[in-house]
Amino acid sequence: MLGSGILKGLGVTAKNFVGSYHDPARMVTQQYPEEPAKLPQAYRNFPFLVTENATDPMGTLRCVACQICEKECPPQCIYIEKSKDKKPDANGKPQLYPAVFDIDTAVCMSCQICVEVCPFDAIKMDHVFEVAATNRFEGLLLDHAQLAKPNSYFHEIRSAEATEVDTTSPPNARPPRKRPGRRPPPKPPRQNPLRRPPRHDRFLRPRLLA
Repeated sequence: MLGSGILKGLGVTAKNFVGSYHDPARMVTQQYPEEPAKLPQAYRNFPFLVTENATDPMGTLRCVACQICEKECPPQCIYIEKSKDKKPDANGKPQLYPAVFDIDTAVCMSCQICVEVCPFDAIKMDHVFEVAATNRFEGLLLDHAQLAKPNSYFHEIRSAEATEVDTTSPPNARPPRKRPGRRPPPKPPRQNPLRRPPRHDRFLRPRLLA
């Protein structure tokens, strides 16, 4: 029948149109910002610092100011100043702490390299994407007080990763150091049979005028 394909297409469109009013599986439009967006756990926006205690975030930071993330950051948006003294962490062990820890979110590109290189699981990627500010210089420059969030928040946004971190490595556990062993003797350079032997020294000397 002529035009049967068009009629079938219109029928599918009408079915989806009517179903979008009563079928929850077809209600794909979110009423944002009244309804917050449901983000996947792997979503990443800007980093935040993990603390062990929500009541004392500055005293229970996992960060020990090793400055690895600052050195590995491609856009160089992380600035850290190490403390000159030590204070007890969540386990009561004296540790260094960041006296200054700033992240310029106007420069950060959310590459997650700082998370990958951190040996203490002290920095993770956040889900907060509503970061508009009237001043892009001061409003988007976050210090350690603004970046600190408790471990319970980390479990809320990334439950699988947070559980794995808590079960595999305790907070502020330093990675095991490898014992320096004897290095094997260097291998002799391989001779290339196709390479020409070096010319005699007399060909390299400048000729003197008589």
